[in-house]
Amino acid sequence: MAVIMGVVNVTADSFSDGGRYLRHDAAIAHGLALRAAGAAIVDVGGESTRPGAERVPAAVEQERVLPVIEALVGAGAVVSVDTMNASTAVLAVAEGATIVNDVSGGLADPELVPAVAGTAADLVLGHWRGHSSDMYARARYDDIVAEVTGELTRRLQAATDAGIPPRRIVLDPGFGFGKEPADNWALARGLPRLVALGPRVLVGTSRKRMLATALGGAASEQRRDLATAVTSVLAAQSGVWGVRVHDVAGTRDALAVLAAWTGGSCSHAPD
Repeated sequence: MAVIMGVVNVTADSFSDGGRYLRHDAAIAHGLALRAAGAAIVDVGGESTRPGAERVPAAVEQERVLPVIEALVGAGAVVSVDTMNASTAVLAVAEGATIVNDVSGGLADPELVPAVAGTAADLVLGHWRGHSSDMYARARYDDIVAEVTGELTRRLQAATDAGIPPRRIVLDPGFGFGKEPADNWALARGLPRLVALGPRVLVGTSRKRMLATALGGAASEQRRDLATAVTSVLAAQSGVWGVRVHDVAGTRDALAVLAAWTGGSCSHAPD
């Protein structure tokens, strides 16, 4: 069954919950709550990657995330750092993060992949065609499944060439990153082709515009969370390794029902 990665945005401007967890104490408490709700991994990020977002200096990102990572690791959580900066990745791993989650797949900072290779951390390589400020300028595809799979294959090769074995690599198709809603749904239907490449696959559809488009109108956060739980089940049925979500409890319950339905087991069922 898919593992659940819970999102902690230590930012002022993330698309969904920007500002709620900008204070360290709020972010730490939220991360611990996500873990208690069933998150196997807590993903901590200090830079928004929402459409139109501007970059923040690495020093600001590090001031936001490093104390949070240190506290969560100290409390026993498995922590991932959501960053495109090599320097932040190295410092986060030094604080105990065991996964580096780079939405750019190592393209934003050419030093990130070699830096992670020098650690024992796993690396998530996201599909990406440019920074948030103009990500939709490159949202043009003839065959999105083939193109995303091909581009991620090249990022996988770059990571293995840098010395990271495939067992430490996770691929993320990058839902919402340089993709219009129709592109995202076509990509979702093609997930088995990405899974067939071999490395673990992480899916992050949580609260994204593709869900609001499917639901129609200005869907509330609660409705998007329910839709996210549905996509988590469908992704798990497609063979993905993990799902990255804001609402851990809802996805935990949805995956528990899937496990019961299929006669399997779910390690994320409530105590």
